[in-house]
Amino acid sequence: MAKQLGGALKRYRWRELGLFVLPALIMLVCMTQLLLAGADSQSSLSAKNLPTVQGLIPALGLIGVFVLANIFLSIFYPRSDQVLLPIIGLISGIGVMMATRLGPDVGQNNLGTKQLTWVLAGIILCMAMLAILRNTRWLSRYKYSWAVACLAVLLPAVINGIRTFHTNAPSRDVLTIPGLFDLQPSELLKITIVIFFAGYLSEYRDIFSQGYLRLGRLRLPPLRQMGPLLLMLGLSLMIFLVVRELGLAMLTYSLFLCMIYLASGRPFYVLTSLGIFVVLAFIGYSLLGYVRDRFATVTFDVVNWQNWNQAQTDFYYNQGSQITQGLIALCSGGIFGSGLGLGHPAGAGFVPVVQSDMIFTALGEEFGLVGLFGLIGLYLLILYRGYRIAIEANDAFSKLLAAGLTSIFAIQTLIICLGNMKFMPLTGIPLPFLSYGGSSILANFIIVGILLRISYNTAVENGEE
Repeated sequence: MAKQLGGALKRYRWRELGLFVLPALIMLVCMTQLLLAGADSQSSLSAKNLPTVQGLIPALGLIGVFVLANIFLSIFYPRSDQVLLPIIGLISGIGVMMATRLGPDVGQNNLGTKQLTWVLAGIILCMAMLAILRNTRWLSRYKYSWAVACLAVLLPAVINGIRTFHTNAPSRDVLTIPGLFDLQPSELLKITIVIFFAGYLSEYRDIFSQGYLRLGRLRLPPLRQMGPLLLMLGLSLMIFLVVRELGLAMLTYSLFLCMIYLASGRPFYVLTSLGIFVVLAFIGYSLLGYVRDRFATVTFDVVNWQNWNQAQTDFYYNQGSQITQGLIALCSGGIFGSGLGLGHPAGAGFVPVVQSDMIFTALGEEFGLVGLFGLIGLYLLILYRGYRIAIEANDAFSKLLAAGLTSIFAIQTLIICLGNMKFMPLTGIPLPFLSYGGSSILANFIIVGILLRISYNTAVENGEE
């Protein structure tokens, strides 16, 4: 009995449990600060309005669920990666705190509770993915089925896009389940398209890396092998033209570039595809009004607001208010920020859709430049662990799958952060684990579950302790 207990303690994921201490402390401190800020805004601070245990229940509940996840992994999957989940837990906890803080200002007092519910459901789904995917390689056997799934999950948005084709705005990508909740089917698109690319490119990896069709001094893969990839590439064009969702199109196209480079190691494919992207972007800019509006915000002069003419003033009140108010929020945060609950991201300087599309600016106002650097550092750690899982995997499909899924986090973070800072057109791409939204949370935790499964399978195959 003592020997079995000693073996169980030896296999326990102590490293992961220790790493959970920091997220737990940060969540408790953030929730305490949030409650103190709310109490101080209403009356003088005293012992009577200090935070109670009841006020800390959301943070304590989230900590408890992650500890249960740690116990579950220690019993059934002790060899899976021990660093990834604590990082995800910290970012998810900050997301719940920000939803709780912004909810009353945007007229949704239960926003934090909703976000917490989605995070808890995501953790359960993550653990379920570990149990379901005993061997991730079977996913590659049905690569064409995943290609069909890509079209299926996008179908609601395409139908809605056709119905509203006469308008100059992105179509609404929402599938409503009456009496329950709304889901964005396209959130699953990023997962299914990576599975297809990983399965297809791992099968024809040698053909793409060497090339057998000569075109002058260039060596290209046969058209037969390029056909399915070009078809999936056309999916980005369909999203761009019919669904009119610039962010989703950019994500899909960027995933294509990442996957084909990871599989072939040839920059030629990336450079050629980027050239095609520039041509398509120019055509889209010339033909589609909503694309021109998005790019107009990038060149909009925010600094010299005192010298705005009537046209610039009208632009601000129509298309430019969101990005302008977001930049004001970022600037007002300074280096160290105003403090959680002490800023005005949704108050006098209201930032439209601050709880999802512009969450980066809210964080910048209340946590400052230092907080944003720390946040970006956390995302870099996620990328490091994900790509490390990919490098250590034993087969080509698992390598490409882990690398492609990790690239989703990299691309999404880059797109939304650059959009919030006006370096590129703002899109509706959510900031992983931080932006409010159930579909995004669930999809991201599915990705984490797959990555943990790949790391566990790799450790078992290599005989690691």
